[in-house]
Amino acid sequence: MRYSVAEIAAALGAEAVGDTALVISGLAEPAAAGADDLAMASTVKYAESLSKGAAQAAMLWADADWQALGLKAAILPQRPRYAMSHLTTMMDPGQGFGAGIHPSAVIDPTAQIGTGVSIGPGSVIGPEAHIGAGSVIGPMCFVGWKASLGAQALLREQVSIGAHIQIGDRFIAQPGARIGGDGFSFVTPEKSGVEAARETLGEQGEAQGQSWSRIASLGGVLIGDDVEVGANATIDNGTIRATRIGDRTKIDSLVQIGHNATLGHDVLVCAQAGVAGSSVIGNFAVLGGQVGIADNLTVGDRVVVGAASVVLSSVPAGRVMLGYPATEMKTQINSYKALRRLPRYVADIAALKKAVFKPGSSD
Repeated sequence: MRYSVAEIAAALGAEAVGDTALVISGLAEPAAAGADDLAMASTVKYAESLSKGAAQAAMLWADADWQALGLKAAILPQRPRYAMSHLTTMMDPGQGFGAGIHPSAVIDPTAQIGTGVSIGPGSVIGPEAHIGAGSVIGPMCFVGWKASLGAQALLREQVSIGAHIQIGDRFIAQPGARIGGDGFSFVTPEKSGVEAARETLGEQGEAQGQSWSRIASLGGVLIGDDVEVGANATIDNGTIRATRIGDRTKIDSLVQIGHNATLGHDVLVCAQAGVAGSSVIGNFAVLGGQVGIADNLTVGDRVVVGAASVVLSSVPAGRVMLGYPATEMKTQINSYKALRRLPRYVADIAALKKAVFKPGSSD
């Protein structure tokens, strides 16, 4: 793909300066940029390495002194990182998946395939499945019985979508994503030691070891529009009602969403996070990497949970949480500071004891 600096700036809604007729064939970090590359130097720190590369043009920031940086042209967006979201999409060459339906794909005759759909080698489309117009189904994918995929979906290689799953338009699934596995739902004939320990906060009582009986997952998964699911992420079916993922929510790689969970719209869930069964995550919430949400909780709108935190109780809207167990960030940071001071406090107490209680004292 080749675009002039002027064409790129127009697509981004950004200002172009200098020789805007320069043609760009790729994007590169400043130190590795060639003469035909647009260097990504969106901060002063990145711009410092422009002299190590050969870029003639760069994407900088709104008031950057591009001439002082030795450039022939520059693009000056108001918000460079946001501009990158459009720029990288514009310059994305795709995965090289072929058009049309590959001869090795297996498509049930009752499946409904929209216009302009691409289906890659080895993929399987099950009975009564629906694939929306303009969708791309990569190699070795599976779409199950009565599953529905909206228009302009992109399934990367080896994505699996189970029976009855309902997905909106412009869905993106990265390699190995699995949607519609059964929930982790098991029960014992009588109250188990785990249940007793939870009720008593630590005591198993007289409960005896028992075998686990499986609860089937009948509820499926409902996913809105413009949702993205990362590589090797998993979303479980609901037990009776569906697990729900709201519009424009983004789920990173290796995330687990448990049965009956509900995620609102515009939620961000980072890598290795887990949302346990029947929990509700509000709109615009952000869960950092490795965050754990215990079952049957409610996390309110706009809540931010810092990385590696574990939420063990419901969180009101708008809070910023951190730690294990997660508390408000300011409280958690103060606790960390106090913890670091403990060795000094212990030494001070020992010195006081030595001064007050002299050897041989009866006190």
